[in-house]
Amino acid sequence: MFKPVRLAVVVLLCGVSHTPAIAEDPAVTAARFGALEDVRQIAISPDGAHISYVVHFGPAGQLMYVADLSGKEVPKPIVRQTEKGMSLRRCSWTTDDRLICQLRIVVSEPGYFLGYSRMFAVNSDGSNVAKLTIDVNSNSLRMIQNGGDVIARVVADKPGHVLMTRQYSPESTTGYITAKISEGLGVEDIDTVTLKRVGVEKANSSAFDYIADGTGVVRVMGTRTLDDDGLMKARLRYTFRKLGDRNWQLLSQVTETDGVEKGLYPVAVDSVSDVAYGFGDKEGHRALYSVALNGSGKSTLLLARPDVDIDSVIQIGRDERVVGASYATERRNIEFFDPELKKLGVALGQALPGNPNIDFIDASADENKLLLLASSDTNPGIFYVYDKTTRKLGEILPVRSLLASTTLAEMKPVSYPAADGTFIPAYLTLPVGSTGKGIPAIVMPHGGPSSRDEWGFDWLVQFFAARGYAVLQPNYRGSAGYGSDWYRRNGFQSWRTAIGDVNDAGRWLQKQGIAAPGKLAIVGWSYGGYAALQTSVLDADLFKAIIAVAPVTDLEKLRSESSRFANSLLVDKFIGHGAHISEGSPAQNAAKIKAPVLMFHGDQDENVGIGESRFMLSKLRSAGKQAELIEFPGLDHYLDDGAVRAKLLSTSDVFLRKALKIE
Repeated sequence: MFKPVRLAVVVLLCGVSHTPAIAEDPAVTAARFGALEDVRQIAISPDGAHISYVVHFGPAGQLMYVADLSGKEVPKPIVRQTEKGMSLRRCSWTTDDRLICQLRIVVSEPGYFLGYSRMFAVNSDGSNVAKLTIDVNSNSLRMIQNGGDVIARVVADKPGHVLMTRQYSPESTTGYITAKISEGLGVEDIDTVTLKRVGVEKANSSAFDYIADGTGVVRVMGTRTLDDDGLMKARLRYTFRKLGDRNWQLLSQVTETDGVEKGLYPVAVDSVSDVAYGFGDKEGHRALYSVALNGSGKSTLLLARPDVDIDSVIQIGRDERVVGASYATERRNIEFFDPELKKLGVALGQALPGNPNIDFIDASADENKLLLLASSDTNPGIFYVYDKTTRKLGEILPVRSLLASTTLAEMKPVSYPAADGTFIPAYLTLPVGSTGKGIPAIVMPHGGPSSRDEWGFDWLVQFFAARGYAVLQPNYRGSAGYGSDWYRRNGFQSWRTAIGDVNDAGRWLQKQGIAAPGKLAIVGWSYGGYAALQTSVLDADLFKAIIAVAPVTDLEKLRSESSRFANSLLVDKFIGHGAHISEGSPAQNAAKIKAPVLMFHGDQDENVGIGESRFMLSKLRSAGKQAELIEFPGLDHYLDDGAVRAKLLSTSDVFLRKALKIE
């Protein structure tokens, strides 16, 4: 049996204090729950001696620290990012003293926003910063949004090298300089120390993905069919190479219909067993397969379930070897293929309090030190390092220090009957100490709609539970993860079923006596915001207050938002055509809404333009309805600003208490 043993305590030096005593002031509660995570991202060095971690800094910035796991040195900030519209992410080690990171940048263009990424390298002491992305020049005919992705952190016999994709832009001829005509996605071998680069895969205008094996050899390429105008079609083609062969052979073809993939979708390659791992259909559910890359085409079913989809592979180590697969039933489950990790995962879960979920985040080069995250519904998460040699587990950093001493509410799986008798899986969170009867209640549909809720910490849910609300999160039909029959034609085209299930969640809360009479509200973000607004089309009297964050409000507007982009055909097909466009758009049915509406939206939202909320507001007010929209300048779909999230929470609480007449 393992016992948590503190190897080292790393103290954050970014202005995060120890958890104060819980205050009863609602504004203080909102600030604690709305605060962003202390740690945004974390990685361990190849020798296992140091970690890097990114923390939030100021209203919109990030800091990256490097810390000595022995505790002998004070953590040192090495990268500071303070610009609005930028974010630091995907940092990892290439050597014991060199790291690479990605900068995500949102640029405002007339009428829309564009996302860019740029890669850079930096020494672990903050010196020798160098850009890895090859940018455009005055002769370039295309802008470069994709600044590259690392597809291999290990290149055999080349310490410090990585394989990174590169987006090539064609260039015009100027004077005596002949034009470069390369266009599309290629791959380069980059020495992150000397910055020397060598082309590995030439540019391919149809390529969107490359997969390398654990030795840094590109084995799989994904290409997408384009129409004559360069717009994406819903057909993918994957090819592979046998070891030592440069010729591409067909691996699989994938078609996308209403968000459901048919065909094998590869995600990883194992160089030892010489197979590709990928997801494919098995009786209407996503399953995990391996396919031999020796030319035989032999396919082996590795993991499948009749109730839920297998949705991810578990990879570990610098060579990112596949060690298991994961799926979510009532809780997230991992099936390990690696016997040692299977045993370790069970032991860690038993040793840590609360039987938390265990996620393996990173590992040293020899895999003797494992970086992991333990979290649960009542624990936002704590990062640990496990040393296989000493069999000791050391606590490193909490994910949310401001909630460390707060007793959080338990999230329990339940199911309720829809109108047609189908039982809908959901999660119910009741306030700590509550009897669960006769209290104000909230239905909180998830976003997506190609998503689902899972058991675990949720800052929105926990805030409302702390303020005395019961919260029910339904995985309505139209959610992902339960197979193609459950997904239907997605939550927009099948909106009547999806929204009907959401409304039935509210009715169940009433029938169970959980929701007090007249004290039932609905709160949602993105598609969840759409669902919150659209519920009134089917039953205007059910919910007494509506809160929608960054909601879709008009399906035709949502379609038009993609018209400038290469995925416009895919979005058009996803939304579909027919009567549901008007019937399924809240803004077109604003007159049916009776409950007061509160909306929030960032004005740099790439996912759902703020024009959707502004349009909804105008429609509601024109219909004489009570409605308010709070806009947040400079923020995107996720509102990654602690002060803004605190305002969202406190304003929502005041709004709900007034609308539901809670004293």
